Amino acid sequence: MASISSHKVAVLVRGENGSYDFELANREVPALQPTDLLVKLSVSGICGSDFLLASGNAGPTRDILGHEGVGRVVEIGSEVPPSLAGIGARVGIAWVRDICENCAFCRMPGGQGEGHCLEMLCSGLKRDGTFAEYAIVPSRFIVRIPEGVPDHLVAPILCGGVTAYKALKVSGVSSGQWVVISGAGGGLGSLGIQYAKAMGCRVIAVDVGESKREYCLQTGAEAFFDGLEFDKSAILELTGGGGAAVIVTASSISAYQAALDLVAPNGSYVCVGIPPPGKQVGFDPITLISKNIKLIGSAVGTRQDIWDAIEFVARGEVKPKVEMARLEDLSQISKNFAQASIQNADVGTLDKH
Repeated sequence: MASISSHKVAVLVRGENGSYDFELANREVPALQPTDLLVKLSVSGICGSDFLLASGNAGPTRDILGHEGVGRVVEIGSEVPPSLAGIGARVGIAWVRDICENCAFCRMPGGQGEGHCLEMLCSGLKRDGTFAEYAIVPSRFIVRIPEGVPDHLVAPILCGGVTAYKALKVSGVSSGQWVVISGAGGGLGSLGIQYAKAMGCRVIAVDVGESKREYCLQTGAEAFFDGLEFDKSAILELTGGGGAAVIVTASSISAYQAALDLVAPNGSYVCVGIPPPGKQVGFDPITLISKNIKLIGSAVGTRQDIWDAIEFVARGEVKPKVEMARLEDLSQISKNFAQASIQNADVGTLDKH
């Protein structure tokens, strides 16, 4: 590592009125602290939230985004115990980069709350992200990746995949029950279809447009309803009263409000999609009360959730749809995303080789 003084990165450049671009640049390789690991990244997934962050609508960020990185350890800090990771260890770099280990969430048994740490450090926010050749990770919070699953298939699981998996997990849905996924034609929603099917659930996809219909049905949904046209009574009739779990991965207020009526008695309404800043969802609490609906917020997952979600890929039960590109292509990819021309891809993956 002493001979490597710089590395290639994709730098976020913001313009006016939420416009942005990415420019290729060379930066110094981050300085390694005694308890850190230096990882040479092979790939980085591209998540829709990267473009939300890039727009500035979610607040200040670093100028290197990305939070779905996979690579191998190439340098170890002087105080890192050998048992944690060695040279060549395969690791993932996800949204949660480090946690405080002291807040109420971090003190939950079995690490159940680490994804909600009140002082968490996130990739692209408080730490440089994975749109780069190298990245620093704290040794106390590493995500070891098992061998056997290709890097480009692991990357989308580090955010989109684990988020979909965790939403289903916390919903409490069981095999054979109906799951309704709003926003099912997007990257997160389509992974949700696959995980729900792999768990033995019956899936109804809700999205907008004929292309989304075809995509969702090909991905494994049993039925599709267009969000601009459907009568909720049709879903209630098909499911016998609604979904045992309704997962909202869409970000629109209208999607959130329509989805609540699709939840079965004793069912779960799981909020995942992030509406535009300042927008609020209104509903009548009597719906929750009378139907005994559980209202759940879910975001990413724990390291154990990531490992569990990867297992579905290892078994061939979940197959992320991936479009490969180079780091220098990120500018064009962001434009394509804004124009919705890559909306049916689970992930775009940047190859660092």
